[in-house]
Amino acid sequence: MSVMRFFRVRVSRITDVTPSFRRFTFVGDDLDQYGDPGYDQRVKVVFPAAGLPLDAMPTDEDWYTRWRALPEGQRVPFRTYTTRAVRHAEREVDIDMVSHEVSGPASAWIASAAEGDEVLILAPTTAHRGISPGVDFVPPRHTENILLAGDETAAPAIAVILEQLAPDARGVVAVEVPHEEDAAYLPRHPGFDYVVAARGEGPRHAHLVAAVEDAVERLAPAGRGGEIEEIDIDEGILWEVPRTAKGGAALKRAPLYSWLAGEAGAIKALRRHLVAEQGVDRRAVAFMGYWRLGRAEN
Repeated sequence: MSVMRFFRVRVSRITDVTPSFRRFTFVGDDLDQYGDPGYDQRVKVVFPAAGLPLDAMPTDEDWYTRWRALPEGQRVPFRTYTTRAVRHAEREVDIDMVSHEVSGPASAWIASAAEGDEVLILAPTTAHRGISPGVDFVPPRHTENILLAGDETAAPAIAVILEQLAPDARGVVAVEVPHEEDAAYLPRHPGFDYVVAARGEGPRHAHLVAAVEDAVERLAPAGRGGEIEEIDIDEGILWEVPRTAKGGAALKRAPLYSWLAGEAGAIKALRRHLVAEQGVDRRAVAFMGYWRLGRAEN
């Protein structure tokens, strides 16, 4: 039995949390069965597009194979997001999305969506037990410091992680956002230092890279650089989450656990810095290249 299934939901509320973060509250008759394993649980949101209604989306267990087999112009678009909150009693789910200039079907939907509009969400169910395949924040049981870093696309996942970490957790949050007002989006955790800044007119990811390099210099012990497999981000996917065979943390103990997510080019540079240059154990670093500059991707 699949651990994930599609939920058909409709928009009940739209809240502009900050200039760049728009919260969509969805309702559905069966959302009391929507699973919430916590942390950075990934889900897929399927958007209707011109000539492509939601009913054109395959929704059985082999949905992805069937979707890939369709001609490109007949594929209903979907994107990856993080479950922000679940309220089973109310049959509600919150998903925060980045609002920006229209560049594809997802951003077009985000900009024009209204109450009553429908989408599909592929998510785990409450029947699922064990470690969810959609959770990539898998730190060692004993971790002295945690580094959470990314651009605005990673901010919703970072927000949930911060809310669910124990009060005695310690670390650094390094995030680059489009506008100064977006810094207020992240919840505060008493054990974390925040290095959050607006992108401004400077190069994209300049703040993120500098903030991560500074944090690693302070938090990670000196070590010898490790070898990494170079990944062509134009051809492959930059996605490396250390796990045991059963899906748990790859290490029992680590002085620093790093969770880095965002645009693939920036994450590739940070991956090289941490592992190859700084010598951080790659078994304590999760890298996720969510997207690539200039490309609209599912």
